[in-house]
Amino acid sequence: MYETLIRPLLFKLEPEQAHHLTIQLLHTFGGMMPRVNPHSKPTSLMGLHLPNPVGLAAGLDKNGEAIDGLAALGFGFIEVGTVTPRPQEGNPQPRLFRSPEHQAIVNRMGFNNHGIDALIANVQRSKYTGVLGINIGKNATTPIENAVDDYLICLEKAYAYASYIVVNISSPNTKNLRDLQGGDELSKLLGSLKDKQAHLRAVHGRYVPLAVKIAPDLDETQIADIAHIVLQTEMDGVIATNTTIDKTALGASPLAQEAGGLSGAPVREASNRVLAQLVRELDGKVPVIGAGGILSGHDAREKMQLGAAAVQIYSGMIYRGAGLVTECIKSL
Repeated sequence: MYETLIRPLLFKLEPEQAHHLTIQLLHTFGGMMPRVNPHSKPTSLMGLHLPNPVGLAAGLDKNGEAIDGLAALGFGFIEVGTVTPRPQEGNPQPRLFRSPEHQAIVNRMGFNNHGIDALIANVQRSKYTGVLGINIGKNATTPIENAVDDYLICLEKAYAYASYIVVNISSPNTKNLRDLQGGDELSKLLGSLKDKQAHLRAVHGRYVPLAVKIAPDLDETQIADIAHIVLQTEMDGVIATNTTIDKTALGASPLAQEAGGLSGAPVREASNRVLAQLVRELDGKVPVIGAGGILSGHDAREKMQLGAAAVQIYSGMIYRGAGLVTECIKSL
């Protein structure tokens, strides 16, 4: 039904309009939607119990407005954000583009969100009791040398309400953000966040795992360095990967010239390459969540076979609809 009826109607709208409409419908009717039972393939991730290993990636519900509606779709866990300390508009529109022939999305949203306080208020209103991740980032106007301050603000405010927290340092749409993936910068950032995590654990009497989300545009040396720092700082998880800046897969499409990150089918190979090496480098000591290029149950199963502890989907749902969630769960 989605691919024959709903998707054609949504694709008549501008991509960002379709996105906002989807969030509004999920927000409005979430409590009335028939619920898919997610308790089919229980597993554990970062010490958390998941009813199944198929989660929602950050980016769809940046402000936590549609958590209850998304929960009805059968996800084993939901991740909201990316959220920043202060509200921000993001990059100028248009900033979201579809490429149906490639089953791909190009976006340069730029962490548009209502700010951490608005997200927390939405989380508090939600009736969802499952595993909830909160993905945090920095404001565009915060100098990169002060980025840690923004992450610490978000970590402190999100801690009491999150099942786990993700440090997003891999979006290509905030200037210089990916520089934080480099050796010394990454070590300082993650070290500071782990220190704050230890403090917050004592304050709140509960341990909230901390993961980091990385890019697919990394070479073998960079991946090995990141794995070393993840182990050194005792991070709880890694998400591989975010969107790619490599648009050669789009060929002669005009979208190949658009700035921003590419997601969907074209990022699958690069994401799987990073995932596979990370799993080898981390050697079972830290779990890796596989994201990027999942448009079928086969794609999800491939990531698990490469060693992912769980998977996340987002862009695939734009082309396949909510049925992709159930298909992925059944394939694992």
